[in-house]
Amino acid sequence: MNRKLFCSFFFCMPFCGLVAQNLQIRLQDGSKAAVIGATLRLADRADSTKKMYAVADTAGTAQFKVTFGKQYLLEVTSIGFKPFRKLLSPTENQSSFTFLMEADKTTLNEVVVTAPKPLIQQEDDKTIVDPEPLANSSTSAMEVMEKIPGVFIDPDGNIYLSSTTPATVYINGREQKLSTADIASLLKNLPPNSIAKIEILRTPSARFDASGSGGVVNVILKKGVKIGVTGSVNAGMNQGRYGNQLLGVTVNNNDGKKTSYVVVNYNRRNSYDQVETDRPFTLDSLLSQRSYTTTPSQTFYTGFGMGFTPSKKWEFNFDDRISWNQYRSSAENHNEISRLSVDKLVVENVNQLASKTKAFLFNQDVSTKYKIDTLGSEVTAEASYSFSTNQSTQLFSTDYLLPARFSTSGDGDIGNNRHSFSARTDFKYLFPQKLVVEAGLKTAFQWFENDTKYFNVISAIRRADVVRTRQFDYHENINAAYVQGSKTFSAFTLKAGVRLETTSMDGRQRIPTDTSFRLKRADVFPYVYLSRRLAKIAGYEMRGYLVYRRSITRPVYEYLNPSQRYLDQYLFETGNPTLRPQFTQNIEANISVEERPIFAIGKNYTSDIFTNVVYQDPKNPSVAFRTYDNLGKNEETYFRLMGAIPPGGKYFFVVGTQYNHNKYEGLYEGKPLTFQRGSWSIFTFHQLKLDNRSTLSLNGFVRLNGQLQFYELSNFGGLNMNINRRFFNRKMTVTMSMNDIFYTLRNEFTLKQGSVTASGMRQGDTRRFGLNLVYNFGIRKKEERTNMMNFESLEKSVN
Repeated sequence: MNRKLFCSFFFCMPFCGLVAQNLQIRLQDGSKAAVIGATLRLADRADSTKKMYAVADTAGTAQFKVTFGKQYLLEVTSIGFKPFRKLLSPTENQSSFTFLMEADKTTLNEVVVTAPKPLIQQEDDKTIVDPEPLANSSTSAMEVMEKIPGVFIDPDGNIYLSSTTPATVYINGREQKLSTADIASLLKNLPPNSIAKIEILRTPSARFDASGSGGVVNVILKKGVKIGVTGSVNAGMNQGRYGNQLLGVTVNNNDGKKTSYVVVNYNRRNSYDQVETDRPFTLDSLLSQRSYTTTPSQTFYTGFGMGFTPSKKWEFNFDDRISWNQYRSSAENHNEISRLSVDKLVVENVNQLASKTKAFLFNQDVSTKYKIDTLGSEVTAEASYSFSTNQSTQLFSTDYLLPARFSTSGDGDIGNNRHSFSARTDFKYLFPQKLVVEAGLKTAFQWFENDTKYFNVISAIRRADVVRTRQFDYHENINAAYVQGSKTFSAFTLKAGVRLETTSMDGRQRIPTDTSFRLKRADVFPYVYLSRRLAKIAGYEMRGYLVYRRSITRPVYEYLNPSQRYLDQYLFETGNPTLRPQFTQNIEANISVEERPIFAIGKNYTSDIFTNVVYQDPKNPSVAFRTYDNLGKNEETYFRLMGAIPPGGKYFFVVGTQYNHNKYEGLYEGKPLTFQRGSWSIFTFHQLKLDNRSTLSLNGFVRLNGQLQFYELSNFGGLNMNINRRFFNRKMTVTMSMNDIFYTLRNEFTLKQGSVTASGMRQGDTRRFGLNLVYNFGIRKKEERTNMMNFESLEKSVN
């Protein structure tokens, strides 16, 4: 499918129905301060079944799409304020209203706010996921991610929005400069109820870093947004083959101009990873490996922050996150080499590895915002610093059973330290005639140091292992500037931008050999976004979107370092210093109804694609080495189809399917490579209100003919179910959950790369039964004395 077909599909859609216009509602308290987080419901008086919902933003405003000349009923509720109702008749001359909300002198316990929110919502070029229905049955942010329809997480913790490149993980809009294992650990330690929303950007705009070839997953954490002191206590456990336990406390405080929050969470986890692999390395020899690894761990996580709003124009925020993790892993790998012609076992040995690791992560964010006007024009500036360290001690041994000989053993110390700093400023200005201009600058630095020392013990003599011992450091600096603008023309909205990034990489290995390298380059990344109102069916607005962007995936130093990393006597890893960055061009067209995505079709064009490959040692066929290489180009074609019953009633669901087809063309081991495979994913989420206090939820997915880079996966999937009930005036929620009920998250794989072929199976401790308790509490602030001479009307409207 080419670009012309996308354009024809997009612009040939019919357009009918009435034209919707913007209605703006602004909410203020008695001191003219913005009322944040209020719930608004707008209903068409002529047809009360047509209802729209919104939540007031940090400026106390909310917007609706309405038809001028019609009459609407507005209902507003907010904690700490009396609810009110108002009939509105918006016109072209009066499309903005301001209302004063009256303080409610009742206690917080007597205020209950309910508003249905969609699980998945389309907002311009990003998809918004409401984590609340998923968090009730989850013990971490990672488990919430695993339950999002259409998102796939592999056993190593990579998050995939498509099947080619993992997504980039952001927290509060900032990229996490961490390894895949560190990001997975961070998400596993984030409490599920600390997430406000999750943004999924499959084609992020020029405002985001160009390194998001696989898209961006942005986790927005909660802050103190309620009046007074509120919070929750969370305790839970789940049991598979091994058990997990958690305990957490969250406290929020908001007195109007100042906000603060504290999150404390403790986790104890244990799981296993079982891998079975069969690899022929000659026509008559087969290597069979069976490994089993357990990883018991305990983690302490805390997050805290403060916000200050000295005036209506200025806002300051300070946020910290600290994570301390200690885990022990125990792995056993059983190796057998058989001679197939005589069906005889000729080699048998067992590798054992015990590791003890202490990991510490510290992150600090500082940001400020200046509101230029009440339309939304603003200037923001933020800086972020993070430090992570991993210190590991390993003990390893090999027992030789056939042919029998003395065992070998050894030990190692691994130290990793990573510092990263970034600073950015963004400017947004709203001009008349619906023109928005954005621009920004960013700089990011990263320093990484590794010091690995290994020793072998042979005949009771401890000697340095020169093959495994290494020491290197790596420095990276990326500078960026972008500009983009958006303009609304009747039924169309056009946004276009461009981003310039300069990259500087400097790596040096000191031990065992000098593999220093330097890389400097500058690249330009265009972005185009177009949306259009297509039709109005049964009162629901249908809108189409067309998005294009160019992005980059840079190899990190571990991929470039040519030093050998010993895994076992049959496999080692090495980097590729000639590895080039890969570039991806993505174009996608999608359709949403009432901001709910229903259909998307797109294509990724990737050049110089690099991926993990396995080569066989030409000098020793029994040994293979794993590295990264540029293989040529890849074309990925995909489409998604989703349907849902909107929330708010007794039952709602989301169901969808996605098809991905990948085609690789290039060279492998100097020979032409052609590889293509198509896979289907089916995903669903259901929620049923059993009564006014109990809810039953069901979610799951199935992947058919799955693919992970060059690994072909068998059919697999998972089904999860949970039921929760509220007690004590809805303050406590008790949830019972069952994850991977039928134990089907088992990946059988085959690998066919040139002279290397392999097959096997991988599974983990995914079937679990759990119990989770959440208790919410709140303390109202003492009411300030009101001004008895203030006789302003409860409701005041302005043009």
